Amino acid sequence: MSQLPLEGIRVADFSWVITGPYFTQWLAVMGAEVIRIESNEHTDINRRLPPFADGIMDVNRSGLWNGLNLSKKSCTLDLTKREAVETAKRIVSLSDVVVENFGYGMMERFGLGYPELRELKPDLILVSSSGFGKTGPLKAFTAYNEEFYTYAGLASITGQLGGPPAYIGGIWADHVTGTHLTIAVLAALYHRSKTGEGQYIDMAMTEAVMAQIPEAIMDYTMNQRVRSFAGNRDDTMAPHGCYPCLEEDTWIAIAIASDEDWDVFCHAMGSPQWTKDERFADGLSRWQNQDDLDRLVGEWTSTHYVSEITEILQQAGIAAGPSFTPEQVANDPHLIERGFLIAPQHLESGNKVLAGVPWKMSATLPTVDPSPLLGQHNEYVFCELLGMSDQEFAQLVAAGIIR
Repeated sequence: MSQLPLEGIRVADFSWVITGPYFTQWLAVMGAEVIRIESNEHTDINRRLPPFADGIMDVNRSGLWNGLNLSKKSCTLDLTKREAVETAKRIVSLSDVVVENFGYGMMERFGLGYPELRELKPDLILVSSSGFGKTGPLKAFTAYNEEFYTYAGLASITGQLGGPPAYIGGIWADHVTGTHLTIAVLAALYHRSKTGEGQYIDMAMTEAVMAQIPEAIMDYTMNQRVRSFAGNRDDTMAPHGCYPCLEEDTWIAIAIASDEDWDVFCHAMGSPQWTKDERFADGLSRWQNQDDLDRLVGEWTSTHYVSEITEILQQAGIAAGPSFTPEQVANDPHLIERGFLIAPQHLESGNKVLAGVPWKMSATLPTVDPSPLLGQHNEYVFCELLGMSDQEFAQLVAAGIIR
């Protein structure tokens, strides 16, 4: 196998929760050596959150943790102790990238701020992620996933018609931010390869979310129009939404992008009389009469099985497909054949199915190993990498420094 693109890059990963671990996982599967610097005293919250493998609550059996920390190493330090901080600095001095997503000022209170770390390694790349960024009047504000949606304006356009602001399901803001961080650090590594310069990357999660709704922001700045809730509706396409099918609680997503698509769609439905109504004669008319249009489309879909409609419309070239549940996703033949669903053999959890790497590369296929146990690589990091003697290692363990 060819060398992975990030082989030879070492990452000292102080991050926790979702954003940082999601980001560093992509570095790890691309070949970087990612060392999670954790603590038995204050474990990553992901290690303590369900679902747990086989229902057994344990810091090594969380599905959330195991799904975000593939191909990484784990060592443990109690950073509230000075000697632990000095040991962490030794890891940093041998690293190319440092990652943290603590609250404002936390790394500085540990003595691990950018000026201190740059002294250790001038070409270091420090990646910081926080809710509102490290500058500005809101820099010290505490926020979680939901606040990012609301502050960024996303919740104001994702609610249902006539309802309140709505969140997107899942921890979407963290994953979007982690994706942006991956792009940023790859650019920083490329810059360093050309200039020898490291740098500081400051990522605000709210800004990462705002970057996903440029049309809504531009509509206001250019036209002074403030968008509101649209539910599943689109700015131009109609019909556009999820419609009920014959089976209980099954739905199909349908999007009609043009008059040509509409003609094909009408034919696929058997050209019922209502499709000839002048209210649906062209795209603008359909868009202006969506309440009636959605009701009529739903009456047709509700008399057919979702698989039947998907086959009919896809054969006709119409964008349509079922709205899957997590159970259906986990058993989907397409995802299984592509190898996206993986089941690495974890030391404690066994081979539980997880989401894998969402890209394919013909020459440098990412490697996916199970996530580490808490402190699994202590001896490697402290003895092999840092060169501690067995005696020194044992003393630090006994003193609670390595913890």
